[in-house]
Amino acid sequence: MPKLKTHRGAAKRFKVTGTGKIMRRRANKSHLLTGKSSKRTRNLRQAALVDETIYKSIKSLIPYKF
Repeated sequence: MPKLKTHRGAAKRFKVTGTGKIMRRRANKSHLLTGKSSKRTRNLRQAALVDETIYKSIKSLIPYKF
């Protein structure tokens, strides 16, 4: 079977933890930040886990990170 190509966009956006979970960056942190509260922007800094419903599709995009 031939080698699989890694989706470079997905490889830059997702990181895999030691236990195999996929981490992602939170949305709404790029612009229009003046209208958002300090508490909201502070909470947007923290990375989040990818939902289990799209876990399989992302795993196929980054096959060699597991």
